[in-house]
Amino acid sequence: MLAVISPAKTLDYETAPVIAKSTQPRLLDESELLIEEARKLAPADISSLMKISDKLGQLNAARFETWSRPFNKDNAKQAVLAFKGDVYTGLDAETLGADEFAFAQQHLRILSGLYGLLRPLDLMQAYRLEMGTKMGNTRGKDLYAFWGSIITGLVNKDLKASGSDMLINLASNEYFKAVKAKDIKGEIITPVFKDWKNGQYKIISFYAKKARGMMCRYMIDNQITDPEGLKEFDTDGYQYNEAMSSDKEWVFVRKA
Repeated sequence: MLAVISPAKTLDYETAPVIAKSTQPRLLDESELLIEEARKLAPADISSLMKISDKLGQLNAARFETWSRPFNKDNAKQAVLAFKGDVYTGLDAETLGADEFAFAQQHLRILSGLYGLLRPLDLMQAYRLEMGTKMGNTRGKDLYAFWGSIITGLVNKDLKASGSDMLINLASNEYFKAVKAKDIKGEIITPVFKDWKNGQYKIISFYAKKARGMMCRYMIDNQITDPEGLKEFDTDGYQYNEAMSSDKEWVFVRKA
């Protein structure tokens, strides 16, 4: 079983990593091509393209400019520890132990606009390049065109290595679009998290994102390799609702 999640816009390169072990991203040659494209953009172009402030445009232009190989502990940080945000609050990777990191390294992947597909302990340098960014490049008009089938191929390889043909989609629509679902050599299950509000169950973005991270943590803590085990997920009051679910979409609801 393999689970995929989205990255985060917020990064933390100030806090020291809680684990020394690290690995190298496997698509760095592709990342370098994107960096070369990004370096052609002025800070104002980056601000306009990403719909961010001038200050953030300048910050990200500087990040693109200083991006360099090789990656090491002095210029990069493990992805699962560098990303911050709602999903990663739920995952709380800083409290994982060595055995849990090892399990996550085999069964969890992070989709990325710049790095394609990251393992939790892959080193990465700071960046902001969301998958939906319409950055023209040598392969097309946006990042989906750039990555093509590359990410899907690596997902299939990792799915096979995980010992199961079950892919758990805990990523946002923007990021999972980078995976060509029809070409996945296995079954895709998408957990959906709904909270009770105004007399009905609704997807509330903040809570849903955090729940995706909490489900990853539940999977890691319990070393779950069979998706059926995820139906027992009960963190923070969520419960699997069979009546609202289908074979491909598993719904978890919470009243409180």
